[in-house]
Amino acid sequence: MFYEAFLETIYLTIVPLVFACVFGFIIGTLIFIGTSGILERKSGLMTFISKVCDSLVNILRSIPYLILIVWMLPITAFLTGSVIGTKAAIPALVVSATPFFARMVTIAFSEVDHGVIEASRAMGAGTFDIIIKVLIPESLPALVSSITVTAINLVSYSAMAGAIGAGGLGFEAYQYGLARRNEELMFIATILIVIIVFAIQIIGDRLVRKFDKRGG
Repeated sequence: MFYEAFLETIYLTIVPLVFACVFGFIIGTLIFIGTSGILERKSGLMTFISKVCDSLVNILRSIPYLILIVWMLPITAFLTGSVIGTKAAIPALVVSATPFFARMVTIAFSEVDHGVIEASRAMGAGTFDIIIKVLIPESLPALVSSITVTAINLVSYSAMAGAIGAGGLGFEAYQYGLARRNEELMFIATILIVIIVFAIQIIGDRLVRKFDKRGG
C-alpha cells in the first residue's frame, strides 16, 4: 500500500514539475524581457504581453491551492475525464506551480549583472542570444534552486490533493490514517513525505554547488 502511494507521490511531483518548469520558464522570461529593457527595440506588444503575464502570475499565486482545485474541476474533467485520481490532480498542480516558478525565473534573471547583458548587447547579441548565452548560464544555480523549491512545494500540494482523492501518500494519511484514527499509518505516511522532501533538497543543493561558478 505504501509502495504504490509512494510512487504516486513521485508521479504527482515529477510530471507537474516538468510542465511547470516549461510553462513557468516561458512566462517568467516574457515578464523579464518586457520589463528589463533588454529588447533590441521597444515593442508595445511585448510590453503588453509582459504585463498580462505578470498580472496572471500574481492572480494565480494568490489563490489558495484547495480553492484552485475546486475551481478547476470542469477543466480537469475535460482534460482527464475524471475529477478524482492521480491523473486528475495534474492540471491543478501544474497551474499552482507554474506561476510560482515563473516568478522565481524572473527573480533569477534579475540578479544577473546588467553589465554582462550590456556587454553582450554591445558585441551584437540579440535578445534570444542574451537569453540563451547570458541569462540562463549566469542564473543557472538560482534556476536549479528554484526548481528544487518548486518540487518541494509540489510534494506539499500533492499531499493536500490526496485529501480529496488524488492518491499518493496524502491520500493514505488522510483516508486510512486521519479518518480512521490510525496514528501509526498517518505517521509512516508523513515520514515518507519528509524523506521525499529531504531527498529533493539534497539533490538540488548538490546540483546548485555543481553549477555555481563561485563554488570553485
